Amino acid sequence: MATSTEPNLLHKEYWDLNYVSGPLVFLGNGDRFPTGAILDLVSETGLVRQGQVLEANKKYAIVQVLQGTQGVDIKRVSVSLKKEAARIGASKELIGRTFNGTGDPIDGMPPVVADKEIDIIGTAINPVSRNKPNDFIETGLSTIDGFNTLVRGQKLPIFFGSGLPANEVANFIVQNAQVKGEAEDFVVVFGAMGLTEREAAYFMRSFEEGGQKSRVVSFINKAGDPAIERIFTPRCALTVAEYLAFEHDYQVLVILTDMTSYCEALRQISSAREEIPGRRGYPGYMYTDLSTIYERAGRIHGKKGSVTQVPMLTMPDDDITHPIPDLTGYITEGQIVLSRPLHRQGVFPPVDLLPCLSRLMNNGIGEGRTRADHRAVANQLYASYARGRNVRKLMAIVGEDALGELDKKYLKFAVEFEKQMIGQAVRRTIEETLDLGWRLLGILPSAELTRVSREQVQKHYKEWTE
Repeated sequence: MATSTEPNLLHKEYWDLNYVSGPLVFLGNGDRFPTGAILDLVSETGLVRQGQVLEANKKYAIVQVLQGTQGVDIKRVSVSLKKEAARIGASKELIGRTFNGTGDPIDGMPPVVADKEIDIIGTAINPVSRNKPNDFIETGLSTIDGFNTLVRGQKLPIFFGSGLPANEVANFIVQNAQVKGEAEDFVVVFGAMGLTEREAAYFMRSFEEGGQKSRVVSFINKAGDPAIERIFTPRCALTVAEYLAFEHDYQVLVILTDMTSYCEALRQISSAREEIPGRRGYPGYMYTDLSTIYERAGRIHGKKGSVTQVPMLTMPDDDITHPIPDLTGYITEGQIVLSRPLHRQGVFPPVDLLPCLSRLMNNGIGEGRTRADHRAVANQLYASYARGRNVRKLMAIVGEDALGELDKKYLKFAVEFEKQMIGQAVRRTIEETLDLGWRLLGILPSAELTRVSREQVQKHYKEWTE
């Protein structure tokens, strides 16, 4: 961990490792160490590994080794207590820096001088202290801003299948997200787990070239790093986010990708501990574990800052009922789903709007936040697009010639909606999104616009022109 430690004049070493299982080592007389403590494991050659105590009792202690257990000889490794809990050094100087999954700098710069050290485990915000999420975070993506609005203090996940451009979507949000009127107090904390070298280089290069590195704190765990490190990555990211939000009044957006890699590491540890598996081999406590991450988003009474989460995760086999997206959906407040058919059509971002949802959208939109007609025009666009999709299915059966004139207009609306509203190459403001929505509604007769008021139709509606 990227922290400084006070010298310990009483240094005890123990030589009673019992055996090794995967990323875990088992020690005798485990009650010498508190649960959560950080240990140093030192070989005879001087190689130092760090581990965290997962479980401790009178008979044994289970320690997860962060650098892996390859080459560990239980008879030639000493163990000593380094810290009683996993902590990270917090400071405003973290902004603009890049760290590995445990908080050590990997950007070629020296460690940050910490203002304070904070336990990375953290706690969920006390429900009594929680303030209602409100106000609007503009991501620049019309599919989120216009239809599934992200609200300060919300947790809104993005689900995607393997091979879909999730990294590009994450990068787009990092580059373009902003809070209106408070640009100087907005920070993105980016936590990545299991990235390939190419993906890690892509993000680091994009942040640099896009000019956004100065407002981003990055924690990057690569695929070649120990899987056990992925357990620490989201907690380090969220600890820094909480510090910046609640002690320095920043509006913090936390992007965590890929939570599936995190859950795979959780399963690996559970298997090494020989625990009884749950659904598809994942531990039965995965729901509880995920909630300790997701529930750290929110706002607190009396504090100006907020922590907003956008966790991103792969759906194995495109299965939204898989345990990881399924449990994530229970805890979070909506979901954004990426579509493979739209991706095949060349649409970016390929967001499938119909299964998407933002449960807190109404808290962050409307007059004074976005625009007075936001809710109504979003409802109308949703309804019209859904009918256009149904017409497309009907056309596949009866052919286009059998469609009526109104159905053909709905079909044209669906095509143009996917091309112009869902697909976008550059950032859009919320005003541009809503104006584009009204322009697309001009494809349909005004009599079909039943989700908006007559006053709104008179103010914004214009017949479609190519």
